[in-house]
Amino acid sequence: KIDRQLRDFWRANQPTHEMNSAAPSHHWFHYTDVPVVPPQAYHEGAAGRSKWDIVHMIPYCVEVLQGRVPEQNERKITKAVALLLLAHLLADIHQPLHVGAEYFDEQGQVTDPEKNRSALGDEGGNTFTLELSDEPPRRRGIHKKKLHGFWDYDAVNALFPQVIGRLPKSKIQAQIEPLKREVVHEMATHEPKNWRMPSNIAVDNYAEMWADEILPMAREAHTRLEFRNVKPLRDGDRIVAAGEAIEKSVTDHSFYREWATKIVRDELHKAGWRLADLLEKIL
Repeated sequence: KIDRQLRDFWRANQPTHEMNSAAPSHHWFHYTDVPVVPPQAYHEGAAGRSKWDIVHMIPYCVEVLQGRVPEQNERKITKAVALLLLAHLLADIHQPLHVGAEYFDEQGQVTDPEKNRSALGDEGGNTFTLELSDEPPRRRGIHKKKLHGFWDYDAVNALFPQVIGRLPKSKIQAQIEPLKREVVHEMATHEPKNWRMPSNIAVDNYAEMWADEILPMAREAHTRLEFRNVKPLRDGDRIVAAGEAIEKSVTDHSFYREWATKIVRDELHKAGWRLADLLEKIL
């Protein structure tokens, strides 16, 4: 039954880059691209936000689970699909590059998209390669990693330093599984700091608060890097910014990887407790 519901969901929200499409892409549900320059809260602008972004889709799923939105909705988000989505989206909104983005002008300089309507976004780091100070030399045939992929994959795997980094992904995952269970147990049995939501905030507003909370980290995820060779890149029917992100040396002498891994650990810890708390309140 769930397989059929997921197929219906996919058909109703098929991938597209056409921002004016009548039906949204399900990819849009997983992020928002709030500019990290200048510093701002989610509600303080329009650039990078949409009615289909993660800040809107988390409360939408909540409404489905509470019965405020019928299961027979245009997005084909049933209660079962809403539950699966919430688990995924709660993790996403606690990943800095799923919330904040840098914008560039056509000369490759950082710009404010609210003032410069031709500004090009960095797609949450998806179109930028990443070069880190502690990265071993790349072997022939090994491509540079992407900034976004580093946060989604490398910074998470760095929670398991016991695992040899040069193994193929399949073997790494096999080694990580038992270690992952240990980390999950530790996170589940130890309460994280500052995870609770204020009692006067409605659950419908949680997602915006979470986005605002992660934005300073998204900003630092960019300010710790130097962006070079930034140029417009055609991606299907749209133009985005692409280039290289290179780690700067910082005054606290911590490596980008070390800093990012700590952020990932803390945020995953909070995300798990917040998901449990949210489900307890709405189910």
